[in-house]
Amino acid sequence: MTTSDKKHKTWTDEERLELASKLDAELDEYINNLEKKSYTEGWPEDRWEQEMEKHPFFMKKAPEPGEELSPLMEGLQQLKYGEDDNTPEELANNYKEDGNFNYKYKKYRLAILSYTEGIRTKCSDNDLMAQLYNNRAAAHLMLRNYRSCLNDCKLALKLKPNYKKALNRAAICCFHIKDYDQCIDLCDRLLDEFSVDLEVSNLKSQAIAARERLKRDKRKQDRLEKKLNKEEDELISIIQSRGVHLELIEGKRSPDLKDLEPQVPQIAQSRVHLDAQNKLIWPVMILYPEVQQTDFIQNFHEDTLLMEQLEELFNEPPEWDSQKRYTPQNVNVYFEGKDKCSLHKVNLCYSLGKILQDRRFIVRGGTPAFLIFVKSSEAEKRYLDNY
Repeated sequence: MTTSDKKHKTWTDEERLELASKLDAELDEYINNLEKKSYTEGWPEDRWEQEMEKHPFFMKKAPEPGEELSPLMEGLQQLKYGEDDNTPEELANNYKEDGNFNYKYKKYRLAILSYTEGIRTKCSDNDLMAQLYNNRAAAHLMLRNYRSCLNDCKLALKLKPNYKKALNRAAICCFHIKDYDQCIDLCDRLLDEFSVDLEVSNLKSQAIAARERLKRDKRKQDRLEKKLNKEEDELISIIQSRGVHLELIEGKRSPDLKDLEPQVPQIAQSRVHLDAQNKLIWPVMILYPEVQQTDFIQNFHEDTLLMEQLEELFNEPPEWDSQKRYTPQNVNVYFEGKDKCSLHKVNLCYSLGKILQDRRFIVRGGTPAFLIFVKSSEAEKRYLDNY
């Protein structure tokens, strides 16, 4: 048989099946003789979901600060943020992209952090740095951090003087912080350097109107303060002309309204004032030492007799006076002297104004005070003995 005949041998079906069986047997023998080893580099069956979540291609959320990173994630971060692998310009761009991504999904605080990291690179590309300041200003504006936004806009404009977005945001911030003059100047600059913008024109009009309202309110406030100062001077002058002695705050030589402010919360809003006829209306405190009770008379006219006020006060017996001992005819009224070491009896037929003119009487905290005792009671005797 020639070589040509061997090359073109025709196989029968039986011969093919026999050869296939032989090859299968040899392959099975080879596999069975291989060394048995367990695969240890894959994900364990009981933790494959947690391991998958750590993989940067499959994770559903970014790692939290301080959280352990997978080696692959660390490598990717090093590629993107490593100073050895990136120029300052590349780093700044990477942080800008992160900030833009967070801003797009309304994560403005995270965006601010990203833009800040980009600014810290201090790259030499002024245009890129201006964009970082401007973008951070945009995030601050969304959080209504108007002053921070304005500061970033100014930094962006130093690097890029005709930066329209920064100029526009700066004008908006100035409006919100009520710096209307600067807002109008920025609007004029925008309208001069760029095409007419309806929003900028409206903002300028609002700023002009708000500035006029502010000036008007300031004039109104100034007039009110002048009026109040005049009324204060008039009130102090009338009190002094009545011969009323006021206790002054330590170190002061002349009285003012602070010396007339009641120190008791119940009458804090009832400071001495004038009626239409320039008569004094006082808040008055009534003390009952025996029963440890107090009354407050918010408006005691200086021309009202003390007896009249007591008749009104005791028109109905107080709840704490079960024995009905406190009546205008059955009480004595006293006031403390200037040194608080003496008690002085009051004539009930005198008006409040006349009582306050007593040279021994001193008004403390803008509130005249009186002590009331049942006549000839043990409490009255005890108090008088102690002074």
